[in-house]
Amino acid sequence: MKLGLIAGNGRFPFLLLDAARAQGLAVVVAAIREETDAEIDERAAADTGITVHWLSLGELSRLIETFHKEGVSKAVMAGQVKHKQIFSSIRPDWRLAKLLLNLRTRNTDMLLGAVAKVLGDEGIELISSTAFLEPLLAAEGVLTARAPDEEERKNIEYGRGVARAVAGFDIGQTVVVAAQACVAVEAMEGTDAAIERAGRLMRSLNDDADYSDAAAETTLERKLTVVKVAKPNQDMRFDVPVIGIRTIETMIEAGASCLSVEAGRTLLFDREALLNRAAKAGIAIVAATRD
Repeated sequence: MKLGLIAGNGRFPFLLLDAARAQGLAVVVAAIREETDAEIDERAAADTGITVHWLSLGELSRLIETFHKEGVSKAVMAGQVKHKQIFSSIRPDWRLAKLLLNLRTRNTDMLLGAVAKVLGDEGIELISSTAFLEPLLAAEGVLTARAPDEEERKNIEYGRGVARAVAGFDIGQTVVVAAQACVAVEAMEGTDAAIERAGRLMRSLNDDADYSDAAAETTLERKLTVVKVAKPNQDMRFDVPVIGIRTIETMIEAGASCLSVEAGRTLLFDREALLNRAAKAGIAIVAATRD
């Protein structure tokens, strides 16, 4: 069997590639010119079981033609495609242009769901991106030595409600909270950029504060809690919540002390390194199931 891999940016495509090859599958990579790391060519050069085809984000017809030519009947999407790329930078071919014109709303779920349907109609089944990476899904419970303290637990409880409401509109999947107040909401910029924005805002508030007011000092110096959730009807074929070590580094820079994710629906990349880095920085990480 040949597996098709539609590769976005980051390490996700490489992890999935390694997992598929470990199971003996030949992999045909559709590398997105605007997103995929050029390292994918090095992997293909070192492994005859990997074939790479480069195409632009808007070339849906070419993607289908490539998979047909290679004999691909099952494919996965792995790796982020920046939302701003999807809605501003692409030059759609006729097939994608027709698809875009027929969308009721131009959110990510609607677009990717429509692409999945087109692929299915062409005999290419899009399967879950976690199909080969089940061990990387966050298990329920506290994942670090330090559990969230009382203040962080309050932030998590509040943040989950806000994040689920936002995710329900397919706006973003992450909110950043301090003292049970929403500091930042993720939109097209992505998780790490939202955390960075929250950090800048809190630093600005602290710089502007009059610390003769003890109550203001107590409130403004509260550390940030990051809450990331899956969408209410998360399609595990695409846009699965992902946390990597870069997110932990971003939290450290922003002054965030706690991270909450959804168990069974969030991928943790480089898990050991991620948890070790969080522990050294005193960051608590917890995974909870949806109520």
